[in-house]
Amino acid sequence: MTPLKAPEDAELKARHRAMWASGDYPAMVETFLLPLGPRLVAAAGIGAGRRVLDVAAGTGNAAIPAAQRGADVVASDLTPELLDAGRARADAAGVELEWAQADAEDLPFDDASFDVVISAIGAMFAPQHAATAAELARVCRPGGTIGLLSWTPEGTIGSLFEAIGPFAPAPPPGAQPPPLWGSEDHLRELFGDAVSWSTMTRETLQVTAFPERDAYAEHFKASYGPTIAARRNAVANGREAEFDAALAGVFADADRGAGGAARYELEYLIAVGTRA
Repeated sequence: MTPLKAPEDAELKARHRAMWASGDYPAMVETFLLPLGPRLVAAAGIGAGRRVLDVAAGTGNAAIPAAQRGADVVASDLTPELLDAGRARADAAGVELEWAQADAEDLPFDDASFDVVISAIGAMFAPQHAATAAELARVCRPGGTIGLLSWTPEGTIGSLFEAIGPFAPAPPPGAQPPPLWGSEDHLRELFGDAVSWSTMTRETLQVTAFPERDAYAEHFKASYGPTIAARRNAVANGREAEFDAALAGVFADADRGAGGAARYELEYLIAVGTRA
């Protein structure tokens, strides 16, 4: 990795790594997030012979399907524990790709070194949006493809972040909310003339893996790093019950199930464009 610019940056990155290593994000992927990676890979038109970088790849939800299509893939992420889980998944799937620990805001790759740069609900969580967008564009060759899949501000996960935000530790200066990456206007502003967008489509992920809404809320409470960090801070400030009520409210409001069976529609934005 490229050395971080200041001690406070190193401390911040360490906290982010610890947050995503807490809980069990790999289990969340396996339980209900698996369809997202292949959807982004298909939308970005990834195929054999393309050199692909998956930024904030996590356990390889998009990187592994890209490699299965014959692409030469590098999966990068800030959190080593997620990369380890990704390597195990790739071994089980019988595919080969490169895994690299890397900060989305300061990628250790040369300019214009990839044909395709993608991120599925990953880069959106780097706090400095402009720096992250600049890095995604920098490492993509002119004429190459940038493909992003991000939760929308108006969707269920956007509502989740709005609800837990008041309980979370104070964000670093200049940080912006992750679901803004699911806003068409925000992406256009972030990338400016660097990317010409050909596709911006809102779709939904249907989630029926949980028998009731309380089980889904408990899953996020136990497994999802941002929720765990916000709840830990709420407990430290004597607001545990208030946090739990807010979290339960999000999933109660979003439940579209009938007859006692919970069903959720998680909205996301797929954005695909060409690097200028």
